[in-house]
Amino acid sequence: CYRENILKTAKALVEDTKLLVSGAASSQDKLAQAAQSSANTITQLAEVVKLGAASLGSDDPETQVVLINAIKDVAKALSDLIGATKGAASKPADDPSMYQLKGAAKVMVTNVTSLLKTVKAVEDEATRGTRALEATIEYIKQELTVFQSSEVPEKTSSPEESIRMTKGITMATAKAVAAGNSCRQEDVIATANLSRKAVADMLTACKQASYHPEVSEEVRERALRFGTECTLGYLELLEHVLLV
Repeated sequence: CYRENILKTAKALVEDTKLLVSGAASSQDKLAQAAQSSANTITQLAEVVKLGAASLGSDDPETQVVLINAIKDVAKALSDLIGATKGAASKPADDPSMYQLKGAAKVMVTNVTSLLKTVKAVEDEATRGTRALEATIEYIKQELTVFQSSEVPEKTSSPEESIRMTKGITMATAKAVAAGNSCRQEDVIATANLSRKAVADMLTACKQASYHPEVSEEVRERALRFGTECTLGYLELLEHVLLV
């Protein structure tokens, strides 16, 4: 029954997404209504997903994390979409903000689809690991897009913090290799969850450190390039595990 409720609520959220996108070209009142409706729907969706995760039982915490991560991705995408909608409000169709809006809407729909695939896979133990890995690969790709954007981070951090965060990548790599060797679903799910956090933390720390006041333009460019290369290399590793 949780799956049916999740499916129904997710469909409502997709409709809200359409209203948000169309709302950018209409009145402020319609835009506000669409934003409020989507906020209510995401709250309902989060509740039914949490109930679904709880129904798995405490003996499978890694799969619970996969489900919770999936709804977190949808919530983040919705927040970005609402922000993009505000930026595009009342702008002409060829304005750059309109392209950002379409991109944000696409990410939103991708993440809702990913959530539904994850919910479906949870019921089939044989595909849980594969699905968790696919969702993590998609998440890392989205994080890399944000990392490569020209957006300056809100705060900076020290190079030491960036170095510290690379240790998580080392641990996750060892876990991924072990999962590829064992091919056990629980190992693959644990790898997916660990990889997601390790890469996201590394990208955040790398970008924040690269914008430290004492960092030169040349060093910044190198740091950002290596952050990208590290992520692409890790994605390739996960693709191999998925293949295995």
